[in-house]
Amino acid sequence: MPANALLDNSHYEQACDQAIAMCDGNLRSTIKALIMANEYLEAELAELQAAISAGCIPETSRSKMRSKSSAA
Repeated sequence: MPANALLDNSHYEQACDQAIAMCDGNLRSTIKALIMANEYLEAELAELQAAISAGCIPETSRSKMRSKSSAA
């Protein structure tokens, strides 16, 4: 990670402020919402990993492969 990325936290500060504002300033609700979002993303990742292990290609990858093959 570049050094300037470590020093520039403005993106994270802004995201933090937005998350807190979306929960009406309630920090406990903000943390709970972030944990729930993280659990959802972890479950989705696990599903994708299982599908890939089973030999399935996600639909978005298929459409990208089709557009590359038609362009060639």
